[in-house]
Amino acid sequence: MTNLEKYVNAFSQALEIPAEEAPHMVYGKSERWDSVGHMTLIAALEDAFDIMVDMDDIIDLSSFEKGKEILRKYDVDI
Repeated sequence: MTNLEKYVNAFSQALEIPAEEAPHMVYGKSERWDSVGHMTLIAALEDAFDIMVDMDDIIDLSSFEKGKEILRKYDVDI
């Protein structure tokens, strides 16, 4: 599985959405991505990529695209 597939899968499973919706996700624009969904997503990303996301990055994760940018800081290329 590629990193992009892992990333999409993390969004899909954590937010309980179809995989094709993941690239369009923005925090607060979907009832699925609320504060609980946000922490579930963080946990899914940490598990998928074996990383520990710091608090500033947890706060900054506001969209699918922003998440890819944040993961680069952890040497995860999407």
